[in-house]
Amino acid sequence: MLHLRLITPAERTDEVVRLIEGTVGTTHLCVLPGAARDPAGDVVLCDVAREAGDDLLNGLRRLGLDTTGSIAVENVDLSLSRRAAEAEKEAPGESADAVLWEHLTDATHEESTLSVTYLAFLTLATMIAACGVVLDNAVLIVGAMAVGPEFGPLAGISTAVVQRRPRLAARSLLALLVGFAVAMALTVGFSLFMDAVGLFTEEKLEGERPQTGFVYAPDWFSFVVAVLAGAAGTLSLTSAKSGALVGVAISVTTVPAAANAAVALSYGDTVQTWGSSEQLLLNLLGITLAGTLTLLTQKALWSRQHARLRKRASAG
Repeated sequence: MLHLRLITPAERTDEVVRLIEGTVGTTHLCVLPGAARDPAGDVVLCDVAREAGDDLLNGLRRLGLDTTGSIAVENVDLSLSRRAAEAEKEAPGESADAVLWEHLTDATHEESTLSVTYLAFLTLATMIAACGVVLDNAVLIVGAMAVGPEFGPLAGISTAVVQRRPRLAARSLLALLVGFAVAMALTVGFSLFMDAVGLFTEEKLEGERPQTGFVYAPDWFSFVVAVLAGAAGTLSLTSAKSGALVGVAISVTTVPAAANAAVALSYGDTVQTWGSSEQLLLNLLGITLAGTLTLLTQKALWSRQHARLRKRASAG
């Protein structure tokens, strides 16, 4: 269930209440006249089944409530209510399959912002991966994958394409390109420093690396894994199962490939630099393509289901 807290101008409250009452899957409606002070107006509270949430939010936005008042949405982790259970049964589809497009757009917008924190996480992840590739240590590679925040901008690009949000696309692409450029440039400096103090050596990079050699040897399996991971990551975002993102993070080689390219560049190894760059681009392309196709499929399936329900309701 979702809990909605609305602030509505007094003259629009009746319309808002009628919309909520007419939406299948809503319950626990409360109206507090004059309770809001900034902005001034009435406070309307209700719960709605997740699968009916997107329709209700779209209706509220059509009423202009996002500009004249306020729309706040929270997840309800536990609701001990017979009426809530009935509302979830009345709502179309399954909650796990529902996509809250406004929530997805807002979440990816936040995750794809080029900030100091984002750059710090990506840079630290790349430096950890640099240690992993030189030492041929798979544990460090997995740790670096988990730390890297690059899935946020990739999901932002996919969401922007499906929702036709050019600003979100530009913001996400900027975060992705600048983020990796800064992280790789700083990792080159980190590699030179580690070499100067005797912790990195060219012999280690060029030697046998059975655990990490794959990061500069891209093949079709790299692309296939990236596509599968992109689909899984997008599903985890749309279904609010964020725990699956950890598995997605450690199944693609974006950060390790960037790290290997940076270390190889510091030693002038153009073969590994080029191979790692190809691996990086292949993974970024696969994840973005899979994320976009997954969202398009979800949107088409959900629209078709709602069309059938509306047709059935009009026939009845």
